[in-house]
Amino acid sequence: MAPNDPMNQGLALSLHERYPAMHKDFHLWCHQQHSKPGEAWAWGGAEGVRIINLLTQEGGYGGGNKPGKASEPNVNHALRALKKIIQKEGFSSVALPRLATGVGGLDWDQVKPLIQSHLGDLDISAALLLGSFTQCQFCFPQLGHRRLETIAGWNCLWRNRKPNVL
Repeated sequence: MAPNDPMNQGLALSLHERYPAMHKDFHLWCHQQHSKPGEAWAWGGAEGVRIINLLTQEGGYGGGNKPGKASEPNVNHALRALKKIIQKEGFSSVALPRLATGVGGLDWDQVKPLIQSHLGDLDISAALLLGSFTQCQFCFPQLGHRRLETIAGWNCLWRNRKPNVL
């Protein structure tokens, strides 16, 4: 995502449609905090849903301007911010998309090592969402998942528990 992102494509669009209040709250936060790429914003919704929006793209400031592409430095900073949130909030699990690789334009081979570098030492369960909320794949074997597993349905992650944060 980007600061002031219209959330009209990719995973951001899915989240916007599923959680319209998040979209409204995000834009209020961006306006109040003058958000910048590399930051992370935490949102809590009904039923204990927690979503952390990672700002990996340059902002599309001004009326009708589209967000720019993601960059490795922005991903690094955003993952560092995510790690701080995970530690502060005491999350036991996290689900991540293929961060910054869709609309953001980065290659997965650039992003995956950054995720592993920043989050690989955390004592949490981590899952990689592939394409949508309907499939995921565990991506951190060093956390005790010795093989890659594909699991249908994001509601059934971690033995029928939702992850603490998406």
